[in-house]
Amino acid sequence: MTALQHIREKLGAQYSDQTWEGLAPYIEAINRLKRKKNAVVLAHNYMTPDIFHGVADIVGDSLKLAQEAAKCDAAVIVQAGVYFMAETSKILCPEKTVLMPDMEAGCSLSESITGADVRLLKEKFPDVPVVTYVNTSAEVKAESDVCCTSGNATKIIKALAREGHKQVLMIPDEYLAMNTQREVPEVKILTWKGKCEVHERFTADDVRDIKSRYGDSIYVIAHPECHPDVIAASDYSGSTAQLQNVIETKQPARVLLITECSMGDNLQAANPKVEFVRSCFMCPHMKRITLPKILKSLETMTTEVHVPADVIARAQKSVNRMLELSR
Repeated sequence: MTALQHIREKLGAQYSDQTWEGLAPYIEAINRLKRKKNAVVLAHNYMTPDIFHGVADIVGDSLKLAQEAAKCDAAVIVQAGVYFMAETSKILCPEKTVLMPDMEAGCSLSESITGADVRLLKEKFPDVPVVTYVNTSAEVKAESDVCCTSGNATKIIKALAREGHKQVLMIPDEYLAMNTQREVPEVKILTWKGKCEVHERFTADDVRDIKSRYGDSIYVIAHPECHPDVIAASDYSGSTAQLQNVIETKQPARVLLITECSMGDNLQAANPKVEFVRSCFMCPHMKRITLPKILKSLETMTTEVHVPADVIARAQKSVNRMLELSR
């Protein structure tokens, strides 16, 4: 079986034969160009299945993508995600060429706060450590003390508590901070008003409605960027990597996945025995990344992501501090 046939079989439930005929030439051309140019495609869990299963070399959440890219031998990274992820890849792989297929692929969380905002917060709350979600710009990371992910936020805050900190600033996702506060009551977490425009749309009523229809037969799992009431109504909460892991290991018969829609499509392709009940929203920024744009990016080597050396150096400190505290 050829590689293309293998991909087609995996995506059989997602795409009709007619749609596949339009996708296949792009997948074949991208995979050929990757070998020619010593490139890898990093695909976030929210990428559409044609990208995620068709051309991606490394898949996962934003930090995992950058960490794995730093380990690989490829000279070129094509970021199939949003812009802050490309910056994070550049921070951790400054010697590599990082390409962004669409420079307009932004993020409501990342755009909710600036480096200047962080400097003002530090003036207002001196000696309070700034814990910054990886879903932020390189400039914001550079002004921070330590980064966190949705998967290790609790571990990072608990580590700071053991160091004697009674307060921390956790930015910019207000809901992630509120959900983390429930896990670490011994520390006062100061928040920012940033939110993910996808996850803030889910409500606890959505969860209760689904549970009233399906009863105990449905397993509800949610991303911690959702409102705390949504998390409280769910059966499990975790990062995209943790959500994927619980589905792959638990193999629930029926699941409601409360996060971006394409992740459900990708997990459905990889877990055909699990029934996914649909109640999700698309991220318009993630959907700006397409196979034609990835192909053009590789053909023209555009658009290259640049981060100033001094910003990289300072941002690396906050990322490395996270890795140190989360061990």
